[in-house]
Amino acid sequence: MLNNFDEIQKLSKDNMEIAAESFGSVSKGLQAIAAEVADYQKKSFEEGSAAIEKVVASKSLDKAFEAQSEYFKSAYEGFVGEMTKIGEMYTDLSKDAYKPYEGLMGKFGK
Repeated sequence: MLNNFDEIQKLSKDNMEIAAESFGSVSKGLQAIAAEVADYQKKSFEEGSAAIEKVVASKSLDKAFEAQSEYFKSAYEGFVGEMTKIGEMYTDLSKDAYKPYEGLMGKFGK
């Protein structure tokens, strides 16, 4: 009976360590994603402000439409690129969070 208790205690300790390691990976990953989103928002705001200034400063209606079109195109391309990057960051986050459990799954398979 004492042997089973020791095994259960060791298994419980191992599971807590794995959970803590996984939580640490998730925490770091979410911080990196939050920093990336904040950087993108700042950059997007600055580019939007510059575009508004360029449209307002345009001498003709054609130039204003041209400036607006350029901004919309670059904003769309930047958005798609950023969402792709954030998607990859979430994929990496899930892989890093799963890594500690890989060894545990191998134990149950035996």
